[in-house]
Amino acid sequence: MKTTPVVLADLPASVIAVPPLCRDKDLAFSRAANQALIRHLESGGVTTLMYGGNANFYGVGLYEYAAVVDALAEIAAPTSWVIPSIGADFGKMLDQVAVLRTRAFPTAMVLPMASPIAPDGVEAGIRRVADAYGKPVVVYIKADGYIAPEGVKRLVEAGAVSFVKYGTVRKDPGDDPFLARLVEVVDRRLVVSGIGERPAIAHMRDFGLAGFTSGSVCVAPRGSMALLAALKRRDYAAAERVRAAYIPLEDCRDRWSPIPVLHEAVRLAGIADSGPILPMLANLDRELHEPVAKAARELLAFDRNLAARAA
Repeated sequence: MKTTPVVLADLPASVIAVPPLCRDKDLAFSRAANQALIRHLESGGVTTLMYGGNANFYGVGLYEYAAVVDALAEIAAPTSWVIPSIGADFGKMLDQVAVLRTRAFPTAMVLPMASPIAPDGVEAGIRRVADAYGKPVVVYIKADGYIAPEGVKRLVEAGAVSFVKYGTVRKDPGDDPFLARLVEVVDRRLVVSGIGERPAIAHMRDFGLAGFTSGSVCVAPRGSMALLAALKRRDYAAAERVRAAYIPLEDCRDRWSPIPVLHEAVRLAGIADSGPILPMLANLDRELHEPVAKAARELLAFDRNLAARAA
């Protein structure tokens, strides 16, 4: 696992995968399944693995937190960067950074909390947690009213931020006054698009973001990396062509809930047995497996075709 401090060059180097966390029938961490998923990602060129909402880190308690993060660090290749999450509430964040302080992870992502919060309180909490951790953290913004752009700016200036994951959904991702203000007051090289392939083109082209996170990359890593490469060279026509392959699975995720659909897609595509989702979430209803399986298998076939053409 990569343990060196986060630098600007890290963010555009790889799509930031946000995988599910595979568990066995007893809800315990499945080393074999998580290793299979990580190897699938790494074989497609992905070197950044961030375990957050898709991994349901909201439900990872102290009873297993150390064992889970240790296992992920052991499984990942020496050149891969593993980013665990903390939170979402302040008390849980402090408990978890006490664990992480004795490990070599260069950063951790603060899971966004919906309520009860106040933007000034979020800023204060992130600052205190980063101080307790002794390292900068990832700020994840997925809704207005969570933290102000100026609050993020102050945290960056205080050395509390490794990077920002911006995941607020807009009807038109190119029309986003909050994001425009954020990259006005914060170095845009510190901000990544956080909603998968769908808004990645607009976010990188129109706002100059450094890269993007993806869940569907867990099915098709080569395609996501090809999309990132096209965006970095500003070949937007090529980026549009690659992104089109991801839309059917992304449509399923938007229609039936992003986390359980991705969790099931990994299994239905035959990549890894993702198992049951930790409560308080639940696995996807069985009657929805067929359309998700179709979208996931077609996306995997697209990815394998890219690999065959490159060979």
